[in-house]
Amino acid sequence: MKINRLKKSHKNLSFYIQNFQYREPFQVIVDATFCQAALQNKIVVDEQLKRYLQSELKLLTTQCIILEAESLGPILQGATSIVKKFYVHKCGHEGKPVSGAECIKHMSKQSRYIIATQDRNLQYALRKVPGRALLYLHRATPVLDPPSDASKKLVKNTQQKSVTKNVERSLEQVKKAIEIASKQSEETPKIKRKTKNPNPLSCKKKKTKVIEHPQKKIDDKSKSIEKPKRKRVKLAKHVKLAIVNK
Repeated sequence: MKINRLKKSHKNLSFYIQNFQYREPFQVIVDATFCQAALQNKIVVDEQLKRYLQSELKLLTTQCIILEAESLGPILQGATSIVKKFYVHKCGHEGKPVSGAECIKHMSKQSRYIIATQDRNLQYALRKVPGRALLYLHRATPVLDPPSDASKKLVKNTQQKSVTKNVERSLEQVKKAIEIASKQSEETPKIKRKTKNPNPLSCKKKKTKVIEHPQKKIDDKSKSIEKPKRKRVKLAKHVKLAIVNK
């Protein structure tokens, strides 16, 4: 169970570190209600919180918290003595003190504080503030409250905006690249392609003309002018006799 608790606290703390820029040493504002619960469960606030968060911490309180604890008298005498051990942070209410809850609400708007309180009404109000980390005691065990719905919603919206911005930026870069390419294509002169000779292997070979000698042509003409020889027809003997007897 102890290992699971530490994993959950580390996970919740990492959420605030990544999305709301919480840094070590983490500043923890402690009120009198938290100190009263620690006194009842007999735990040392400083040691227990450092062991639970496994980080360097700076425990703070305000003048308003101390004055409110003192005004409640001996009921919170032990809690008041514990609160006075922490560093008193300036809250801006010097001379005009307010209640501890109102002082913490005012302080939570100014910087990145982890608020340690047992006040349920104050916890409910601070969960509506995005990025506000809460600590409370469950018996003798510190518990870092999981991120509230307001914190998750803010982180989701910022992530969506960053995604849309990245998409718009990439589209602008693509448009600029297209415009530059089109301008370069207009400026560069078009190169006329030279007509290539046909492939000699795919062409038929030309027939070579034989040039005849002029003397040979004359001889051929003279031969054609000569009269054809008459063929002798041999007659049979009885035909010859018949011609003679006539």
